[in-house]
Amino acid sequence: MRKRLPGFLLAAPAWAWLAIFFVAPVALVVWFSFGYKPSIFATQATDKLSFDRYAEVFSPTFFATFQNTLWVGVAGTVLCFLIGLPVAYWMAVKAPPSRRGLLVALVMVPFWTNFLVRTIGWQVILSPEGWLSTALQSVGFEPLAILNTRGAVLLGVVYNYLPLMILPLFVAFDRVNGPLREASKDLGAGKWTTFFRITLPLAQPGIIAGVLLVYIPLMGDYITATVLGGAKGNMVGQLVASQFQTAQNWALGSAMAVVLIFVILATVAIGAAIVWLVTLPIRASHRLVIGAPATAPASVSIREEVAA
Repeated sequence: MRKRLPGFLLAAPAWAWLAIFFVAPVALVVWFSFGYKPSIFATQATDKLSFDRYAEVFSPTFFATFQNTLWVGVAGTVLCFLIGLPVAYWMAVKAPPSRRGLLVALVMVPFWTNFLVRTIGWQVILSPEGWLSTALQSVGFEPLAILNTRGAVLLGVVYNYLPLMILPLFVAFDRVNGPLREASKDLGAGKWTTFFRITLPLAQPGIIAGVLLVYIPLMGDYITATVLGGAKGNMVGQLVASQFQTAQNWALGSAMAVVLIFVILATVAIGAAIVWLVTLPIRASHRLVIGAPATAPASVSIREEVAA
């Protein structure tokens, strides 16, 4: 009788890929962050380890850029969610099933073009000499002055990352069974009650996936900030890239990258804690207690009845 191999061996290639191409590079960046730039012609040295590079990162100049990056990251993610939620809901619930494949393809159209090319396209549109500015001036408006500002960066990141929010939300809404919504309506719940108490809670995994898919790469984006932001739209990704490519100071660039990673982890943890605290009363009111008298309205307890 052939002896079966342990189940964890099936995941060995994935673990090896993760260790080689993620864990090892991140560990190397952390190691470089404790080093220094020994000379003008050398990139880094680690014979003397210290926290001096982290002290440089938290200097007033760099700290302002971190604040700007956090503002753009949070605001961009919120805008992507507010725009993507109704679009994904309409695609999954309201649109005819025969056209949903076409709608998903239309959402994916921007990915058929290079990220840099799409961003440069917005630079052309927002330019004071561009066609949009010319059209506005022809009807009496002032020339566009949004290019090379934080607003232009925010517009660019929302455009570039919006599909990453719509697609997970679409999948989540599409998997919410229609009979659950119909049962909610039959028990007296209105459209808004059904959406907020049935559809939206069941789509929570897609919401979490969409927020993470947008927020994490957005925080490290430097192409959009470089093309559309100028000096007023600096983001940490630009600083990290400049330290590695221009200044050749790998130690300082690594320290910035490590701080950025911790900022992303901290904001995700804080956001999750805030959502957990805000939804705690709702989850407590929806808790099903076996043997308890049914005092809640039918529209409130539909999820528990279906689950039971």
